[in-house]
Amino acid sequence: MSGFLNSIGRLRAPKRSPTTPGQQQYFDPLPSPGLEFGQNPLGNSPQPKPLYLCQPFVKAALVKGSFKTIVAPPKYVDVNEWVAVNLFDFYHNLNHFYGALTDFCTMQNCPTMAAGPSINFLWPDQSQRLVSLPAPTYIDFVMSWLQKLLDDESVFPTKSGRDFPPSFAYTAKHIYKHLFRIFAHLYHAHFEQILHLSVEAHFNSLFAHFLAFGKEFELLGMKELMTPEGMGQGVAQLSDKWREMGILES
Repeated sequence: MSGFLNSIGRLRAPKRSPTTPGQQQYFDPLPSPGLEFGQNPLGNSPQPKPLYLCQPFVKAALVKGSFKTIVAPPKYVDVNEWVAVNLFDFYHNLNHFYGALTDFCTMQNCPTMAAGPSINFLWPDQSQRLVSLPAPTYIDFVMSWLQKLLDDESVFPTKSGRDFPPSFAYTAKHIYKHLFRIFAHLYHAHFEQILHLSVEAHFNSLFAHFLAFGKEFELLGMKELMTPEGMGQGVAQLSDKWREMGILES
């Protein structure tokens, strides 16, 4: 270890989202956590375009030009360490945004972990059966699991002379997938509140950086937002739009 992770220290506890009594325990997600495609609530009727795909919001950003130089590892820095530091930062930054939205992401407002008109992310219960959870409960489980994982010296070593485990690339993809799911839900269910807080440029820039980083290090799994008919939903459409606009590389 060169000291990147050592210099940033250990994580603080994440901001907590509300959970109901009896849901305080969480279970580590399955290697390939599930999702389900429900019926489009409007049937075959045209869907209204999400606000995040509309002008001027789709182009709101703090960063102009390519993210290539931002995501590339600095010279002489170990790739695993660079991925670890960036996952650490994405986790913290996304947690700050979610902390500002917890008053809106409630059991009543978000009874499922929806990420599109018919996409619902699932979580394993105590018997490892995939179940649907309210979004704040799902996100709380993700943040708690990630907190524990990022604090684990055997996975994210911070002491000099300790190496990353051989399974780190697999773990990094697993972490990235769950952070991606939280982004997907916030865009789908809470972009209106993001606009009211006037932080859409900040949120877009963070997500574009996140997508560019995932592509650079082969962490991205956008296919889980493709319907059985091969149609992209939610932030899959946003990613496509940003590639058309040149914000992301094809």
